[in-house]
Amino acid sequence: MAGGGKLFGLAATALKSNFTSLQKPYKLNFCMTYLCQSRCMICSIWQMKPQGELTIDEIRSFTKKNNSFRWVNLTGGEPFLRSDIVEVARAFVENCKDLYVVTTPTNSLCDLKMVERKIRDILELGVPRYIMTVSLDGHRELHDKLRGIPGNFDKAMENYKMMLGIKKDYPNFDAVFGYTMSRLNLGQFEQTFQSVKKFFPDIEYTDFHINLAQTSSMYYKNGAQSVSPIGEEASMEISQMYSKRKRLLDPMHLIEDAFMRKLITFAKSGKPPMKSRGLDASLYLDSWGNVYPSIMWDKKIGNIRDVDYDLANLWHTPIAEEVRKEIMDGKEPVEWTACEAHQSLVGNLVQML
Repeated sequence: MAGGGKLFGLAATALKSNFTSLQKPYKLNFCMTYLCQSRCMICSIWQMKPQGELTIDEIRSFTKKNNSFRWVNLTGGEPFLRSDIVEVARAFVENCKDLYVVTTPTNSLCDLKMVERKIRDILELGVPRYIMTVSLDGHRELHDKLRGIPGNFDKAMENYKMMLGIKKDYPNFDAVFGYTMSRLNLGQFEQTFQSVKKFFPDIEYTDFHINLAQTSSMYYKNGAQSVSPIGEEASMEISQMYSKRKRLLDPMHLIEDAFMRKLITFAKSGKPPMKSRGLDASLYLDSWGNVYPSIMWDKKIGNIRDVDYDLANLWHTPIAEEVRKEIMDGKEPVEWTACEAHQSLVGNLVQML
């Protein structure tokens, strides 16, 4: 199926999710590794020393038995610390025949020549769309402080410049900056944007993806911290960002646009604007094969190693059905991150528009 057909298939599945529960998830958030070189002040993933993470053979088994994914987020930790990232991507591209988009974040701390080579290798696999997010949480001094790595800002600029070069060769590739707003950088986005503009005069507000820092004892390992900048000031800052964005007809931009509109209200109230689609449209798979309804919800459904790597054996267990009931009853944890919100939006088009 060509790229246009795969986009249509993703759109059709998302539309279907507005009217009925899905038998198979179409989006996967997969943490390939918890290894990370950052020393972030709002996240403690970097303190982990992971052992026994899923092997490439196990990932291949998983993709062969769960081949309905149309959207895969390969995250971490730092994904490029996984030396076989190209083979991981290959497993999804070759086995998930309807796969339309792969997304990957990066902290820009890996060797840039290696990263460029592996991005190009992934693009050569033929995925219709590949989107990289370059983490950037402030201007030079602030970003390096929040990330705990001197020189990280400048490496992010070098990384983004390299990706612009790739974009010239591959029209199916895109790169954006990922800005996580927290209590520690509240009010600093415009200065951050202007600092980037000195390097890239043509940069647009649309080239920034915004997330609101949130807590998760399971994923970020920051459950004891108060990182979310909930309140009027955060809501106003996001609103100002949103007002400066270009309105593009590209489907991924339309989803991002809707995400930001809802993020404005979430930042003000701290209340999710709609129910998640965890264990319906999507799931979170950690690097040891544990299955969760979302990247923020510490409610383990099971482990793919225990069920011969087949999600069908976990999808309708009592605990899975219990989670779905909790979602319907509004008892899920507070969360509004892009990893979970995008499929919630396209599965609730009336609320999205």
